[in-house]
Amino acid sequence: MPTKKLTKRWLYNNFLVILIFLSALIIAFSLAIRNYYYNSVLSVMKNTATVQNASLVNYSEDNTVDFSASVRKMVEDFDERDHMELMAIDKNGKVIITSSGFSPADETDMPDYTEALTSPSRDASAFDKINGESVLAYTLLAPSMDDSNLSALRYVVSLTAVKRQIYMLIAAAGVVGAAIIFFVILSSSYFINSIINPIDKVRKIALQISKGDFSAHLTKTTDDEIGELCDAINAMALELQENEKMKNDFISSVSHELRTPLTAIKGWAETLMDDSVDRETTRKGIGVIIKESERLSGMVEELLDFSRLQSGRLKLTLTKLDLVAELSDAVLMFTERARQEGIALHYDEPMDILPIMGDPNRLRQVFVNILDNAIKYSDAGDSVTILVKTGDDKAIILIQDTGIGIAPEDLPKIKTRFYKANATRRGSGIGLAVADEIVSMHGGVLSIDSREGIGTTVSITLPLSL
Repeated sequence: MPTKKLTKRWLYNNFLVILIFLSALIIAFSLAIRNYYYNSVLSVMKNTATVQNASLVNYSEDNTVDFSASVRKMVEDFDERDHMELMAIDKNGKVIITSSGFSPADETDMPDYTEALTSPSRDASAFDKINGESVLAYTLLAPSMDDSNLSALRYVVSLTAVKRQIYMLIAAAGVVGAAIIFFVILSSSYFINSIINPIDKVRKIALQISKGDFSAHLTKTTDDEIGELCDAINAMALELQENEKMKNDFISSVSHELRTPLTAIKGWAETLMDDSVDRETTRKGIGVIIKESERLSGMVEELLDFSRLQSGRLKLTLTKLDLVAELSDAVLMFTERARQEGIALHYDEPMDILPIMGDPNRLRQVFVNILDNAIKYSDAGDSVTILVKTGDDKAIILIQDTGIGIAPEDLPKIKTRFYKANATRRGSGIGLAVADEIVSMHGGVLSIDSREGIGTTVSITLPLSL
């Protein structure tokens, strides 16, 4: 189903990326907050240690005070003892006094003190645990004094409150991230549904159309790409509906066109089987059979040409020829027919030769088709005029008739396959489509101008080969 596929694609391509990005952002924020708080605590400890070390220097330089007693008093009266514990460490690495009054066990590990002993900056910090509580310890070595047993001052801060604050901020960031993901899912679900639902409707309509229901129609609800797709589907359905109608009309027309000569051939064949038929009637019957057979042959050839055209197998055999000669041969074929039907055929054959590269049989087929239409859609008393013009290395052939003309609504479709503007006149509706394609294959243009009740002018423009 398209819903599942689109949702999975969105999850993989968008939601997963957003989730990874937010997760990375929250992790980076957590690390930054942690470093910020720990560095802030460490900065306060370093500033405090600097002040205390300055006091140690003053005690060592004042000969009127007892240095050891001053250090003890400084530790016991440590101003920051509510937030920070101060420890005095002797040169044996043992804590001799603390601001809390409680000395740690002798085996207490002090990694910061150990590192400070070897550090060029004479200080070091480390995370530690005291009685199961996480702490940050900072050690600053005391000034070198030969008569003093003091080695360093160690500052210890509990991280319980700091961690609580960090966890709260990380939790807040997680809530914000979860809210963002929630709104992304909510908005994306709405967006996906706004695409999936119309696409599902398009799918259902397309299935109806594929089953031959060309009346199926989509209601356009938006002006975006989905709306344009609905317009395209509706236009396609309408076009298919019109093509289906033209195809059915074509089948009906061809069936009628085939039935008429076959009926005539069958009727005359049955008549001629009677031995009592005189010679004149026999000659007349045979003439009708030949004429109708030629008509059937022409229709079959027209259908074959259309089939070749549809499959791309319609090929030209190009040779250099005189366009006037081919046109004159076609006109000659319709001279007697026009006379019999009371239609005046006007053609002044040009004296000049118009050389072109073309297929003589296919060009004659075009002229025959156009002339046949001109006479077919004209009545007794009308006229057909053939003119030949040249200009810009092109030959222009105009075939004008004063027949019934073509309605304005039919004119744009007149070269469409299967289309017949007038169902009362014989014809399959594909001859003009084949003629237009043949002219196009010669690099030319076939255009039609017509006014209903006045007549039609067909213009055939072909490039000259000079």
